[in-house]
Amino acid sequence: MHARADAADTAPNWPDDIFATLQRFDVRQVPYVPDAGHSRLIQRVLDSSTMRGIPLTTEEEGVALLAGAWAGGQRGVLLMQSSGVGNCINMLSLIPILRFPFLTLVTMRGEWGEFNPWQVPMGSTTQGVFELSGVKVLRASNAAEVPAVLEAAAAQAYNALTPTAVLLSQRLIGAKVFTK
Repeated sequence: MHARADAADTAPNWPDDIFATLQRFDVRQVPYVPDAGHSRLIQRVLDSSTMRGIPLTTEEEGVALLAGAWAGGQRGVLLMQSSGVGNCINMLSLIPILRFPFLTLVTMRGEWGEFNPWQVPMGSTTQGVFELSGVKVLRASNAAEVPAVLEAAAAQAYNALTPTAVLLSQRLIGAKVFTK
């Protein structure tokens, strides 16, 4: 059994802020690997008549899916956890070659109050992996920052074709704890 601890709110509104921004930018396809940190946003997408949530087996599939979405005339955003970023390294090379808009929202692990030592290595290198791959990184550490960070990230990705990752800090989403 698990619970989230140290989140700013028990019912945060920031996933709704993200959803509203994605709607304003006409995002249609939302590939994701199921993740508790994205669960509210994923549910909003699945309930939407204008967006299509696409569950993935592994995160790198999402990079290719976004390239295909763009080739088909649609915008997308990839939802993943920091532990999945390492799976995407080879696929991130598609972005500068194909010049498609790339936006990913990454829930962070291995940071604030992490209990699982397996999450720490990728959590501590996520930003560097993106930057070395040519992806600009923005970060939201509290709920008040989320709307402005998402607006800036979406504008960079979709208008300026600047590949962008938004890191949603573990402090924002809450540290995962396991109890009996």
